Amino acid sequence: MAELQAAFPDIETKLIPSSGGRFEVTVDGNVVFSKQALRRHAEPGEIVESIRKGQ
Repeated sequence: MAELQAAFPDIETKLIPSSGGRFEVTVDGNVVFSKQALRRHAEPGEIVESIRKGQ
């Protein structure tokens, strides 16, 4: 979350616990990264880049 807050200072973040190694990032209801769908961890900066592309 620190990377997101550094890139987007006004962002509101919320951690929602889950199970099974699931990690997803959504913005306004849209999934911008899903570890489950991609079957891998995010690379450094990948989530920030995905959010910027979606704006």
